[in-house]
Amino acid sequence: MTPKEAPGPQRAGMPGRWVWFLYAGWFVLGYPVLRWLWIQWRTNDFYSHGLLVFPLAVYLFWRLRPRTAPRGDDRGLVVLLVGTGMYVLALSRHAEYLAAMVWILLGFVVLWSVWGWEAARTRWFPFLFALLAVPLPFVEKASLPLSQWAGSVAGHVVRWFGIPVTINGNQVSLPEANLVVGAQCSGLRSMVALFTLSVLFAFLVRGPWWGRLILVLSALPIALVGNLARVASLLIVAYHWGADVGFRFYHDYSGYVFFLVAFLTLIGIARLVRCNDIRSDIF
Repeated sequence: MTPKEAPGPQRAGMPGRWVWFLYAGWFVLGYPVLRWLWIQWRTNDFYSHGLLVFPLAVYLFWRLRPRTAPRGDDRGLVVLLVGTGMYVLALSRHAEYLAAMVWILLGFVVLWSVWGWEAARTRWFPFLFALLAVPLPFVEKASLPLSQWAGSVAGHVVRWFGIPVTINGNQVSLPEANLVVGAQCSGLRSMVALFTLSVLFAFLVRGPWWGRLILVLSALPIALVGNLARVASLLIVAYHWGADVGFRFYHDYSGYVFFLVAFLTLIGIARLVRCNDIRSDIF
């Protein structure tokens, strides 16, 4: 019996050294968006985790890189040409976030073109993970309505503890202090970071596909509930120990504590959905 051939038009693989020259060309092509991403990661509080996500994605690709000889696929070359045109068009329209996403996906297409579809389809995760480091324009805009909602819900929660509060938009007033619930209290930063972490966590563990899906989907409600608990506890601390303690000291450090609790909750859910073992081919 002859071995089954991989589907799609195949061509002879290029020498290994030329493969890395091709990826170097892809890297040079992405210089404009890499520069934009670097600025965003340093200035955009919602995506500062990109400074860790992108290098980690590169590491994952290196660990999962094909160890066989290159075996090209002409279909990938066609997609590569079309995608390069879309990338240039997005840059010309100053849609840097879209250009960055297309450029990252082009990295996957280069893998497909060089090593073939069978090699590419099992090594898609580093590129998907890198997409999570691209700042989306609507995220920052969503912080204001989300912060108003968080302040309103937290205000109603602390009333159950007998604390008199007045809610007016994004301002929550205590008898001797006022809290303006701004973007930092929206919880959006924690949601973005925890979702990114949950995607990585779901990839690194072994378990049923539905269990890993639950891990990813549970990140947003965990972060949302955790932020509501943080804002409510901030109001309680400010009421009992003063505005300086609540709105300065507690506000500055409680976020780390609640994020740690959220991550520990994620680990607990992983055990419930039978995702207990860590992959051994990554580390």
